[in-house]
Amino acid sequence: MTQHLLTRNSHREKAGQVLIGDLHLTRARAHEFCGPARRTLALMLARALEGDIYWIRPAWGHDRLHAAGVVEFVNPARITTISPKRPEDLLWCMEEVLRAGCVPLVICELPGPAHMTPVRRLHLAAEAGAALGGPAPLGVLLVPGAGGSQGVESRWHMAPQHSDKGGCWQLERRRDRMAPVAGWAVRPHGAGFALSGGTTE
Repeated sequence: MTQHLLTRNSHREKAGQVLIGDLHLTRARAHEFCGPARRTLALMLARALEGDIYWIRPAWGHDRLHAAGVVEFVNPARITTISPKRPEDLLWCMEEVLRAGCVPLVICELPGPAHMTPVRRLHLAAEAGAALGGPAPLGVLLVPGAGGSQGVESRWHMAPQHSDKGGCWQLERRRDRMAPVAGWAVRPHGAGFALSGGTTE
């Protein structure tokens, strides 16, 4: 019979979700995507997993997903959009969806970085959703500029670097609890995307 030593550390296994190539995100946690191509990175993530997606965005925002652009990555029918009218309801909606454990991916567009307390609540909500028995939900905060949400599991910055040879992006892992800062070029490859030129600090 297997015996487990008493410890303050959680025995919960943190399953990884493929992002691009061999890059993974820890499930049942909240992550941050920032930079001018943050929505593109979110769609690349959505492409890498199965199931419905909840996309939360401010009702007062002018930037909206366009089906003709989304279809290059995922079927737009997979995305349910929620548009709260008050800023404080953005993270509240995300927390409730994560806690329900009804979808594998919840994306939330924010006007600025989130503070520590609401991010901690997102982590707890995602863990509660995972405990319901379905796929562990993944939370992604989309933040303009360089981001800076406190307490996120990881932070990723992506910016376009297109050329006459086709689409290309520069992806940087700027924060991760379990991996170093690093950068890659992301290019279309076959029916998906591939990494090249990885650099670490």
